[in-house]
Amino acid sequence: MSPQTNQPAHKLPLRTILGYGAGDAANNLAFTTTTMFLLVYYTDVAGISAAAAGTLFLIVRIFDAFADIFAGRMVDRTNTKRWGKFRPFILFGSLPLLLLSMANFHIPQLGESGTLLYAYVAYAALGLAYSLVNIPYGSMAASMTQNHKERAKLASARTVGALLVGSALGIFVAPLLKTGADLQPVFTTVTVVFVAVGFVFYMFTFFTARERVQRDVPKVTVRQSLATLKGNRPLGMLCLSSVLFLSGQLALTTVQVYYFRDVLHRLDLVPVLAIVQLALSLAFASSIPTLVARFGKRTVYIAGGGLLVAGGVIVLLAPAALVWLGFAGFTLAMCGVIVVNIVVWALEADTVEYGEWRTGVRSEGVIYSLFSFTRKTGQAVGGALAGYAIAAGGYDGKAAQQTAEAVFGIQMAAGLIPAVLGLLAVLVMLRYTLTDEAHAKIVAEIHARHEQAGAGVGSDAETVVRHSAP
Repeated sequence: MSPQTNQPAHKLPLRTILGYGAGDAANNLAFTTTTMFLLVYYTDVAGISAAAAGTLFLIVRIFDAFADIFAGRMVDRTNTKRWGKFRPFILFGSLPLLLLSMANFHIPQLGESGTLLYAYVAYAALGLAYSLVNIPYGSMAASMTQNHKERAKLASARTVGALLVGSALGIFVAPLLKTGADLQPVFTTVTVVFVAVGFVFYMFTFFTARERVQRDVPKVTVRQSLATLKGNRPLGMLCLSSVLFLSGQLALTTVQVYYFRDVLHRLDLVPVLAIVQLALSLAFASSIPTLVARFGKRTVYIAGGGLLVAGGVIVLLAPAALVWLGFAGFTLAMCGVIVVNIVVWALEADTVEYGEWRTGVRSEGVIYSLFSFTRKTGQAVGGALAGYAIAAGGYDGKAAQQTAEAVFGIQMAAGLIPAVLGLLAVLVMLRYTLTDEAHAKIVAEIHARHEQAGAGVGSDAETVVRHSAP
């Protein structure tokens, strides 16, 4: 099927949905591996202090956020006849991304300053490579279908792909990260395997995912890109909520190993949590499209945020002796993470049509990159807050047992920070106005304009704006 075929109600084939999910599985072989284990690698292998690592996360992830904007513009300027707008980035960018992920877990001992400099450069390069693959990958969803249920399926598929990777890391890798063990061989084996597996996943995505939504303007100028952002209030609110939610989520996931190993003294529960997350992810992935159809994406998002808040409060207050309660709180918080991370991608895709409705120009790249920019900002803040919290408690990566103050710092990072930021994210979404009903009307009006304008695929930008803009 041609990439320009306009079929808003088209039902996507199963192989396409699976292929799209495989792409986020591949993404998270790089992304989730770093969010779960890079701080542990820095403090316990490379010998970088927790405070220095927190600052590194803050600075480099903010750089990553700007890299997303750059990648979004690259996407909007690209339109190949053979592979469309998005797939060339996956084809040519995936292997460098995976190799850079491996390089981040192989930091040479170059002295304190040299080691830290290597960590900065390697992590920044990984962030740029990730942007050049993930931005086109994520942007592609809005061009694969305009149907609410099909978009929810794509969102579910990518979330399941990501969480399958996260579960595998928790089941097979986390139990190996024991205090005092030589962890470099573990990270070497894991990252080499991930390069091979990730490349296979990316190629599956490349050969199965296709653009199907009509595109009137193949290449979007900077002026047109900025016009689609101006006045896109739903996108702005979604970005703000995502900054807050991701900050809380990254604080939670960054200290996961620390919480189970040093607070509950039950590192063996990490694979159990991973199995539970996997089961919950599959359950939510199958039920979210139905819940969205009944209650709407905004309501489902708010409910997920509430679960993060409740789980964070339990993690903060649960005594270390009550292992079952701490485990339950962490599980509840992860339920909220799963729900929000499924539905948020469908919400982002809706803002593409809102921008087109206002300006007459589709600009998936810049909209997704701005959304990803804010998410990267949230990741930067969350990762930094986690590092600062455990540093404030006096965490010592070489100690056999942490002090009471260090344990409390870990609980602050895993409990208080996610609860407070999750609550703020929910409060923002309570004022979100782009409901599913409003989006359906916008899509119908866009198609009516296309029919009335007679401006087909390949029309110049000025013609489309003149005939299609409100």
